[in-house]
Amino acid sequence: MLKLPYGISDFEVIRKEGYLYVDKTKYIEQLEEIGRYLFFIRPRRFGKSLFLSTLEHYYDINRGSQFERLFGGLYIGKNPTDLRNKFAVLKLNFSGLKTDSKGNVEESFRKTVLSGLIQFVESYYRFFNHPEEIIYRLEKETDLKHMLEIVYNAVRKIDKKIYLIIDEYDHFANDIIAMGDEIYYQNIVRASVFVRDFYETIKIGTQGVIDRIFITGISPIMLDDLTSGFNIILNITMDPVTNEMLGFTEEEVEEIIKQIKISEDVLDHKRLKKLLEEYYNGYLFNEDCSKRVYNPDMIFYYFDQWLRHKKPPKVLIADNVKTDYGRLNRLVKNKANREIMENIIKNEKITADIVSKFSFDRMYDQKYFVSLLFYLGLLTIDQKIRTRLLLKIPNFVIKTVFWEYFEQKLTEEYKLVLKEEELKTAIEAMAYDGEIKPYIEFISKNVLKVLSNRDLMKFDEKYLKVILISFLIQSNIYKPISEREVENGYIDIFLEKDIGFVDVKYEWLWELKYIKRREKDQLERIREEGLAQLREYADSNVFRDKKNLKKALIIFIGKGEYEIVNL
Repeated sequence: MLKLPYGISDFEVIRKEGYLYVDKTKYIEQLEEIGRYLFFIRPRRFGKSLFLSTLEHYYDINRGSQFERLFGGLYIGKNPTDLRNKFAVLKLNFSGLKTDSKGNVEESFRKTVLSGLIQFVESYYRFFNHPEEIIYRLEKETDLKHMLEIVYNAVRKIDKKIYLIIDEYDHFANDIIAMGDEIYYQNIVRASVFVRDFYETIKIGTQGVIDRIFITGISPIMLDDLTSGFNIILNITMDPVTNEMLGFTEEEVEEIIKQIKISEDVLDHKRLKKLLEEYYNGYLFNEDCSKRVYNPDMIFYYFDQWLRHKKPPKVLIADNVKTDYGRLNRLVKNKANREIMENIIKNEKITADIVSKFSFDRMYDQKYFVSLLFYLGLLTIDQKIRTRLLLKIPNFVIKTVFWEYFEQKLTEEYKLVLKEEELKTAIEAMAYDGEIKPYIEFISKNVLKVLSNRDLMKFDEKYLKVILISFLIQSNIYKPISEREVENGYIDIFLEKDIGFVDVKYEWLWELKYIKRREKDQLERIREEGLAQLREYADSNVFRDKKNLKKALIIFIGKGEYEIVNL
C-alpha cells in the first residue's frame, strides 16, 4: 500500500522508507541562482520543515555516499549542482523556546543554539582537530557570540564552509505577540543584547565561514527589528520563482490521486477535485503568478484518511491546520483590527498593500495587520487592482476559522448561553425534516435579541449572513456557500450537504432580507422582491434540477421579529 508522509518532515525517512514524495528539488537549483542568504515565509504546516530537511540532505558533506539513494530519480538527482554535498550543515530550530519570562527566553535561546552547535561538531567529528575540546569549550561558554566564534575558528582550520539553516526564526516572537504584550516584546527583541548579538555574529560569519543561509518562519514580524545588524538577507517570500515551491499545484494533486489509485467507480474524480479545490486550494503568493497551491498538510490528511478507511474522512478539516483561536483573538484586541476582521468576514475580501517587514508596534495599523493575516495564510492574493492587491480568504477551511472566531467573539462579548443540543437538533430538522423555523427561532431568541443597539447600527444582510453561518458550522452537516454566482446574480446562502453525511435529505437555498422596525411598511415590497430573486436563483442551471432542494426567503425585522416564506 502507498504510504503518505502525513506529519513526517524527515527527507531521509520519506525516501528510504518508500513514502510518497512530491518532487520540489528543482527549487534547490533555482535558489542557488537567486542568492546566498535567503529569507522565506509560509503559513504553518505548509511543508517548510520537509523542505529544509531536503536542503540539509542535499548539501551535507557527510551524505555524499547516499546521494543516489536519496535523490535518484528526482530532478536534482538528474541535474545536480556543483554545490551538492559541499557543506557542513548547521541547523537551528527555535520552535521550542520558553517564552513565559525574559530570563527563560534568553536561557532557552542560548540552550537551543548550544545544542545545535554541539550537534554540528558531533556530526562532523571526523573533520575536526580535537572535537572533544571544541565541545568542552562550548559547554563552558555562556556568551552566544563566543559560542559561534569557537565554531567559526574550528571550521576555518579544516577549510570547510557552513550552510546555515534556521527553522522558525520567529517562533518565540510570535508567542510573545500572541500574549499581546508589546513592552515584553520590546524588552526581549529590541532591548535584549542576546538576539541582536546572535544575528550580528551570524553576519560576521558570512565573511569566510558561512557560505549560505536559509531562514524560515511564518511572519516577518521580527525582521524589521533585526535588519540593523543583519542587513544581508534577501526576502524571497513573494518572489515569483518561489510561488509554488511549497504547497501542491493542481498537477501535483492529480498525480497524487493517480498514485493512490482511487477508482472512478468508487469516487468520481471530477467531484473529488472540486472538493479538494474548495477546501484546500487557493494560495497565491505573487500577483504575477497564475498557479495557486493547495495546503499540503490538508491534502495528505484527506488521502491518509482515505487509505486507512477506504472512504473520504467524515470531518474534512483537520484541527492541526486551524489557527489557534486564542492567538487570533489577541491579535484583534484593539477596535480598529476588530473592525477589519468583521469587514473581512462579511465581504471575504479586502484591498491592501502587503508590507515585507514590520515591527510589533506597527502591527495594529491596518496595512500591517492585514499583511500579517496574509503571511499567516488567513488571506491570500486574489488579483491586482491598479497599484493595490485584492486579498481574499483562500478556501473553505480558512473561512471556518473566521466564522468560528466570529461566533466565539460574539458568545464571549454578550455572554451568550447556548444549548448545544438545541442548536444541533434545529440544524438536523433542516437536514432531515426540511424544517427551517427551529434554526431561525434559535438564532432569533438566543443571539439577535441579545445584541446591543450599537450592533444594530451596522446590521445588514451581510452581518446577518455571518451570524447564521457562524452558528450553523457548529454542526458538520452542511457546508455553507456564500455569494455563489449563478446566471442571475449571487445567492445569499446555499447549504450544501457535507460529503460525510450521505443520509442528509435536504439542501437549502436562502435569500436574506433585513429591514429596520421603522421600515416595516416596506415589508410587502421587500417580500415580493426577495421571492422574485429566489425564484430566479432556483431556476438557474446550477439548481434547476437539484432534488430535495428547499428554498426559503428569510426576512428579519429589527432584532426581534422575522418572517419565513418557503418557496
